[in-house]
Amino acid sequence: MVERNPFFEPSSLEYGLPPFAEIRDEHYEPAFEKGMTDQLAEIQAIVRTREAPVFANTLLPLETSGQLLSRVATVFFNKSSSDSSDFTNELEERIAPQLAAHSDAILLDSQLYERVTAVHDALDAPAEPEAEPDAEQKYLVHRWYTEMTLAGAGLDDAAKTKLMEYNQKLSTLTTRFEKNLLADTNELAVVIDDAAELAGLEPGELSAAAEAATARALDGKYLVTLVLPTGHPFLASLTDRGIRQRIMAASQSRGGHGGEWDNSKLVLEIARLRAERAELLGFPSHAAFVLADSTAKTPEAVADMLGRLAPAAARNATTEQGELEVIVEWDLDDDQTVKSWDWAFWTEKVRQQKFDVDTAALRPWFEAERVLQDGVFFAATQLYGITFTERQDLVGYHPDVRVFEVRNDDGSPVGLYLLDLYTRDSKRGGAWMNDLISQSALLGHQHTIVVNNLNVPKPAAGEPTLLTFDETSTFFHEFGHALHGLFAQVTYPKLAGTNVFRDFVEFPSQVNEMWMLWPEVLANYAKHYQTGEPLDQEIVDRLHASEQFNEGFATSEYLGAALLDQAWHGLSSSAAAGVDDVAAFEASALAAVGLGNPAVPPRYRSTYFAHVFSGGYDAGYYSYIWSEVLDADTVEWFGENGGLTRANGDRFRTKLLGVGGSKDPIEAYIDFRGRRAEIGPLLKRRGLA
Repeated sequence: MVERNPFFEPSSLEYGLPPFAEIRDEHYEPAFEKGMTDQLAEIQAIVRTREAPVFANTLLPLETSGQLLSRVATVFFNKSSSDSSDFTNELEERIAPQLAAHSDAILLDSQLYERVTAVHDALDAPAEPEAEPDAEQKYLVHRWYTEMTLAGAGLDDAAKTKLMEYNQKLSTLTTRFEKNLLADTNELAVVIDDAAELAGLEPGELSAAAEAATARALDGKYLVTLVLPTGHPFLASLTDRGIRQRIMAASQSRGGHGGEWDNSKLVLEIARLRAERAELLGFPSHAAFVLADSTAKTPEAVADMLGRLAPAAARNATTEQGELEVIVEWDLDDDQTVKSWDWAFWTEKVRQQKFDVDTAALRPWFEAERVLQDGVFFAATQLYGITFTERQDLVGYHPDVRVFEVRNDDGSPVGLYLLDLYTRDSKRGGAWMNDLISQSALLGHQHTIVVNNLNVPKPAAGEPTLLTFDETSTFFHEFGHALHGLFAQVTYPKLAGTNVFRDFVEFPSQVNEMWMLWPEVLANYAKHYQTGEPLDQEIVDRLHASEQFNEGFATSEYLGAALLDQAWHGLSSSAAAGVDDVAAFEASALAAVGLGNPAVPPRYRSTYFAHVFSGGYDAGYYSYIWSEVLDADTVEWFGENGGLTRANGDRFRTKLLGVGGSKDPIEAYIDFRGRRAEIGPLLKRRGLA
């Protein structure tokens, strides 16, 4: 063990920011080992007490346990996803099964479960009236009891041993899936020899491709790095059909073309083991197991909703495809059909023809710094009164990371916001938010530190970073997660920040997307990066008029992925054991719901579906559209109540964002909205009414 390990004591930096400048590779493993040892000792102290179980001697010490482990885990897993290396890859593969075993040692501890159960059973009849827990304490007890029960704490010893084997094996396989995907994504990046083949790209995009090639010692060439979803932003602009086809082929082959990084066998094994584990726990499928602790509750409820949406979405996509084929007939192959690599390009052409809108041409109005300062931050200031000050004296975990201090309008601190904007080979695909410190009164954490990661190509030094329309929307979306984490004010760590049901967690982030095109916000940030000219109001009007355009495709590609997730995780153990061909299973599952159109591939195919095979959204990818019911209903509420006002922001902050995970999220929504959400606004938004 090294002489001084920065993880062994809480950080002395402002807000508890981890001392990234001091942390070295050799600090992680000793901190993990000591963190697990310390927490198990803390759990043993709880179960060995002779006092009758009550909240104060069971739940309180349970909530304060594992602080060292939490410190090292949050920093390490943020690093392994955003700035990985051979070291992080090797340690994660080694530590993942150990952490799974450690979690099981707590969640499956029979004595601890007995104590938690006793406290749970006494909630409505405390021995002494003055000892009755408050609402947050009751919800905390309920969460621990539910999670331990579902985790298998009530199983006999033989079943627990088998369960732990499943958990450790699955932790290893899902970690390997993620590492394979990152390696294959890097390996399949498309090398272009001549800039002429990239005709249609903006200068900044071309510069980013040249920079990416130079970083891999491919001087004079261009490198198109792949993004996590099937579709690539460049497909909307590239005029060379052959290059578009190469990019789409590379994207769809990730993890499924054989070789060292193939994920096919992992997909089959993960699905089978999850199904077997669910059966051991008393559930007919992994989906039933996962959804038992969600707002949806059952796979049938999810299937009902997705089943209502899929046929209409597929019909709309077919209509859209027909319109494209009529217009672009002269550019197609002999079979005269639009292919997956054609769709985005010709959709933009049709959008221009029908609505006089070219989203690819809007990039000069979406310069990243203006989007951040005058768009994302501005909307938050108008709504919530918070301000942002860049702290260049505070060091992030990578040179690209920027640190901002967040304060309320009275000057009181909220926390720190870290932004990691650019893509790099060491960062996994997609966009996400992490907590580094979650507010918790019990632990003395008064403020929060959150990180937003995006994957925007980095142009050459001195050139502007111009975002696509979708990248701008993603920026607002991820900042919605950040606000949820920053604003939550709770007592107990388990209820902090975004620790809510998986099918609710996307709701605040989706709501925040509305401000991207809100008039006051758009007028403040959407200015041409060279001339300062605002985005013409006529263009904005046409953008709004085209909002339902291509929604058949967008809804279908999303539903394709969501239904694939449900298909894999709805399998019984015997059915899962009988699947031996990933591609055939996918084709059958998509065809069964009418989404088998090859021109509209699912947003993620199984072998690169990181959300569900390594990212914690297994049987839960439906969450985005499930949460969108709440989102669309909330957008309607804001519109009816004056929009971007402090009064509206304060209500949303107080009744929803601020409660974190301290109460049932549907109750929180009803408290905010005055009723349950209605599906009508979602159907209208997506053209499915």
